[in-house]
Amino acid sequence: MKSLFLLLASLQTATVPAAEPAIPPAAPALSAPTLTPAQRQDLTCAAAFAIIASEQARGVTSALAYPTLVIRGRTYFVATAERIVTETATNDDAVGLALTQIVEDLQAEAAQSNDPAGVVDAVMTPCLAKLDAAVPLLPPPSMLQCAIYLQLAADEVGAREGDSASARDLKTLATVLEARARDEMRDEGLSGNEADQRFIETREAIDAREKARDSDDDAADVDFEHCFTLAKPAEKR
Repeated sequence: MKSLFLLLASLQTATVPAAEPAIPPAAPALSAPTLTPAQRQDLTCAAAFAIIASEQARGVTSALAYPTLVIRGRTYFVATAERIVTETATNDDAVGLALTQIVEDLQAEAAQSNDPAGVVDAVMTPCLAKLDAAVPLLPPPSMLQCAIYLQLAADEVGAREGDSASARDLKTLATVLEARARDEMRDEGLSGNEADQRFIETREAIDAREKARDSDDDAADVDFEHCFTLAKPAEKR
């Protein structure tokens, strides 16, 4: 598992139009497994998701046209690579070499094309359908869940940076969302004590989920963009 995460990190330094290989060549004794067309397509999608997710994290405009892939793309990548290791009776390094070769092929095709973006689109269109089937979108977090997640994020940033502007901003957003969540619960007819109990139960469930996360998995699966949208000032009527 760890080597797959290292491979993912290496792939995410790549960009499709690059002319040079994104990953150093493997040891000469290593050989990539023979892949079926379906396996090669799945690995092509995994590689494409890793590259696009990296570009999205860097704010590359063309990559932002695709759905956010930082979390779901990573999930697809690891699950696909692990499955193909099993199916081909090889190991992470061998499948990693296959991925390296696929990335090089994508780079070469894009470099030789008059429309590199079109090359990417041709890959991503069927791959996004595969992603939706393999890693369905999670339902967006509720107002209350967003309040708790942003408070956790504020605590984490505060522990790392102290009383920084980022920590203060996150704390402010968390406070706004908690107030709105409590308004929602009051509108549902919950008493103050019942709202407190729901808040505690939701926080405990989120804490348990975070503690159960694999130690190698440092990626959050929370739609923070949705939370930030919920925290925007209400439009004046």
